[in-house]
Amino acid sequence: MTVRMQAVLRRFQLGSGVVLLVYLFLHLLNHALGIWSLELAGRGLLLALWLWRSAPGTIALYGAAALHFALALRTIYARRHWALPLAEWVRLWAGLSLPLLLIRHAVTTRLASSLYGFEPDYERIVVQLLMSGSQGLQLALLAPGWIHGCLGLWFRLRHFPWALRMKPVLLTWVILLPLLSAAGFARMMRTVEAKRAILAAPDPKLTAHQFALNAWRHDLVALYLALVIGAFVVGQLRNALERRSLRERSVSS
Repeated sequence: MTVRMQAVLRRFQLGSGVVLLVYLFLHLLNHALGIWSLELAGRGLLLALWLWRSAPGTIALYGAAALHFALALRTIYARRHWALPLAEWVRLWAGLSLPLLLIRHAVTTRLASSLYGFEPDYERIVVQLLMSGSQGLQLALLAPGWIHGCLGLWFRLRHFPWALRMKPVLLTWVILLPLLSAAGFARMMRTVEAKRAILAAPDPKLTAHQFALNAWRHDLVALYLALVIGAFVVGQLRNALERRSLRERSVSS
């Protein structure tokens, strides 16, 4: 691959990553609004839904996600060795684990809304999580993606003097925002529990179509794992064939 093509792919990776990082930032910020009130977080959610469910927002978000994932598969396939620094291993773990967590969230919200008319608000989401016992998963949902995105952006910015000067501020913000988000979501859960001495049943639209949604979730996770494992296995086979070819040429020469 030419140097120019590699530079173009790096720009695509950076651009798609920035879009996803903005999505995660707004999502974490929205959760953090729950520190003040469930109603304020709800108004922020309506704004976020308006942004990301608009035609430009949908194209930008899902286009960026598809492009970033495709480039990640290419990176896994093309990698010649796996002797990576610790920071790279953390970034790789965070990036690969995020889709496993987000699939559950996307199926329960966006897919359920598109297929079955379920319109999420924080009270409905919290009730659903409390009834299913998965509120801890929701609190941890966005952390891997946030870590992956922030590390990826830092690897691009660390060569600039201004970024090095701002490193303490940036690091503080990277750590503080997920903590505020978790605190906001925990506050929303306590508010909902206080309002409902006995929690209402989950939304009937979700309950009626739970089997179908579980099937979607299972199939999407299986497809994701198959693509990641397939890219790794094919890449390792390619590496083994290249090493074998090099040994044969060395012996014949």
